[in-house]
Amino acid sequence: MRIRPCLISNLALLFVVLLATLAIASAAKQDGNYILYVGTYTEKGSKGIYAYRYDAHTGQITPLGLAAEVDDASWMTLHPNRRLLYAVNNSGAPKDPNRGVVSAFAIDRSTGRLTLLNEVPSRGGDPCYVTVDKTGKYVLVANYGGGSVAVFPILPDGKLGEATAFQQHTGHGANPERQEGPHVHSVDLSPDNRFALVDDLGLDEIRVYKFDSRRGTLRANDPPFAKIEAGAGPRHLVLHPSGKFAYVVAEMHSEVAVFSYDDAGGLHALQTISTLPNNFSGVNNDAEIQVHPSGKFLYASNRGHDSIAVYTINPSKGTLTLVEITPTLGKEPRNFEIDPTGNLLFAANQKSDNIVGFRIDQKTGRLNPTGEVLQVATPVCLKFLSVQ
Repeated sequence: MRIRPCLISNLALLFVVLLATLAIASAAKQDGNYILYVGTYTEKGSKGIYAYRYDAHTGQITPLGLAAEVDDASWMTLHPNRRLLYAVNNSGAPKDPNRGVVSAFAIDRSTGRLTLLNEVPSRGGDPCYVTVDKTGKYVLVANYGGGSVAVFPILPDGKLGEATAFQQHTGHGANPERQEGPHVHSVDLSPDNRFALVDDLGLDEIRVYKFDSRRGTLRANDPPFAKIEAGAGPRHLVLHPSGKFAYVVAEMHSEVAVFSYDDAGGLHALQTISTLPNNFSGVNNDAEIQVHPSGKFLYASNRGHDSIAVYTINPSKGTLTLVEITPTLGKEPRNFEIDPTGNLLFAANQKSDNIVGFRIDQKTGRLNPTGEVLQVATPVCLKFLSVQ
């Protein structure tokens, strides 16, 4: 029997469609399966990094227990391959109060457990931020107490090697109590991986370095930094998904500084807006800042007022308009994380030992409590890992 070419073509097309349908169905079953890692300070009985199974479809969170026993996991980051986690902590090997530690872990995605690969000195005191560059070849670390930033190579087995770059900041800011010297609080890579943007709370500067992803080196950009208000204390920075705007949360002035960002690493001031209500008269220190995955909303946390400020983002200008300031139902939200679907926000309240879930209104950005509350001692950093 002779089969006509058109029939073969139709059968082939039907087969391709069937395979695509099965693939989509399989992905749909797996989509939304995450592990939530919680880094903690170990001052109140906590033992390190904890793991939870998170179903983004239902919002259900299931405890998986202690993932890794480590002192004061103040910040964590995930490798692009989703098999490695890096954390900074203030003690470890060697135990020296003047030097922090960067720890490398292998991830067991079936159990959430973390296996320590190695630790290296962070090259400064009180490391408080760590990130992986876009190529997955280097880890960059901010040392708050030491006022420095360092780069470490990621070896083929996931371990960390000796530092390939180190930049020591010098100088002081306007506040003699908190800005007596440099205090590097965060380091983030530009979307094209060419620049490292470094918040120095002690100097009121966002230092910009040219980052060489082949050699893992840092070199001062021209201009080398952008300034914010004297005494404001830049803490964390986030870039808009468009890559055109940068937002810096100023810890000491309780403000968000808005900048335009160009492809030469330049930051240009656009706006400064408060994170607090006009009638607030207490003590407050800002902490975290994030842009919603849609690029439509921005969130910043207040420690003292114990709330999250919600803003809409002007898509063409990048400027912010305040929507609301929502209580986090706990004390001192040091960190928060938006889940990968953009539907929920989880606020880590360090001083009340809980993590509170909020549903995000996709039209307005407003936050509404879900009723989900996790009891965790001194939570200070949250990260979602896709395990699909």
